[in-house]
Amino acid sequence: MTATTEPVGTLVRRWRERRRRSQLDLSLAANVSARHLSCIETGRASPSREMIARLCEELDVPLRDRNAFYLAAGFAPVYAERAFADLGEARAAVEYVLAGHEPNPALAVNVHWELLAANRAASAFLGDVAPELTTPPINVLRATLHPGGLSTRIRNLAQWRAHILRRVRRQLERTASPRLAELLAELESYPVPNGVAASDAGRGRAGDLVMPMQISSEYGDLALLYTMTVFGSPRDVTLDEIAIETFFPADAGTAAALRAMATTRG
Repeated sequence: MTATTEPVGTLVRRWRERRRRSQLDLSLAANVSARHLSCIETGRASPSREMIARLCEELDVPLRDRNAFYLAAGFAPVYAERAFADLGEARAAVEYVLAGHEPNPALAVNVHWELLAANRAASAFLGDVAPELTTPPINVLRATLHPGGLSTRIRNLAQWRAHILRRVRRQLERTASPRLAELLAELESYPVPNGVAASDAGRGRAGDLVMPMQISSEYGDLALLYTMTVFGSPRDVTLDEIAIETFFPADAGTAAALRAMATTRG
C-alpha cells in the first residue's frame, strides 16, 4: 500500500490542482460546501470515509493513491493489492484476451509498463532484444526504445518515439507516479533518431486514420495498429493498473506475415 506522512488535506489540494479544478467546482460536484472543502484542505476539518470516497471519485484518483488518502485521514485502506497471479477470474480474462488475439501480438502491462503476460506472437518480437532488456521484470517501453531493443527495427522510430513519449506524459499527468516519472526521464535520454527512412503515414488506408508502428522482420516490413483495454470498475489496485495492448495488422501484407509467423512457431 502507498504510505504517506502528509495530511489528507494536502493530498486533496494537490490532486485538485493537478486536475485543474477550483474549490467551488469540486465542492459542487462532490456535494459539499466550498467552506467545508477549504477546511479539509487547510486541516481545520477531517473528512469522513464517505467524503474521501466522493472527493477521490470526482478527482479520478487512482486506487493506489486513494488508499493513501484513507491512511492520511486515519482510516484503514479500502483497496487490496493482490499479485497478478492471484487475480482469479480477472487474470483468466486477461489470458483469454491474449490467447484469443493470436496470431496478432497482445500483451498486458502494469502502470509502469512492466510486462505481466504476453501471447506467443508478442513474445516473438522480443527474441532479438538485448538480454539485459529481457530480464524480468521486463519493461516494454525500455525494450522498445532502448538502442539495444526493438528501436533498431522500427522504421518510423522518430514518429513512434514521439508518440510514446506523449503517451507516457499524459499517463504521468493522470497518475503522478514517481516511478513513471523516472521511466519517462530515461526514455527521453535515449538518442534522438534521425534519418528515418519511413514516414509516419504508414502503408495503405490505415495510415490515413492512425499512425502504425512500422517494424522490420524476416517476413518483411510490418505495420501494426494498437488498441488499449482496461478493466471497468476495478476494486483492486493491481487490476486498476493493468492495461492490455492488442496489436492489429494495418495492411494485408502484415496480416499475411503474422499468420506465417504463427505457422512457423506452431
